[in-house]
Amino acid sequence: MNLQALLAKHFREVHYGGNWTYSNLKDTLQDVNWQQATTKISSLNTIAMLVFHINYYVVAITNVMRGENINASDKYSFDVGPIQSEEDWQKLVEKLFTDADNLAVLIEATPENKLWETFAHEKYGNYHRNFQGVIEHTHYHLGQIVVIKKLIREGFA
Repeated sequence: MNLQALLAKHFREVHYGGNWTYSNLKDTLQDVNWQQATTKISSLNTIAMLVFHINYYVVAITNVMRGENINASDKYSFDVGPIQSEEDWQKLVEKLFTDADNLAVLIEATPENKLWETFAHEKYGNYHRNFQGVIEHTHYHLGQIVVIKKLIREGFA
């Protein structure tokens, strides 16, 4: 298995399971309803905000992979639109997985020599760094989602 296939595999696993941590977004989010997803606990982000935030960077990387300029800013990365129904929440979750599937395919199709090329601008490092980074970023925020979900279910909201 080449490096691109391994990166795509790890990216899929944090979304769908089978990874070393046994934690993934699909299993974690499957029983979260829209009220839980939008529940605010103290100064923590909501689950919906974190799902949006995770996907924000997936979309940014995907756009660069498709030849577009990088068009992302940290200041907008938590700006989830209103979630006012289960339908709104499910659309956000479906977008998360659709966008992840799209990026995984693009990662797999990346020529190995491109992994070491500059990604959009030198300050972002190379393609490999961004692929590995989005996996790490997703794991990090998945952990937050797991803790927030537990706090909500234990009545801390």
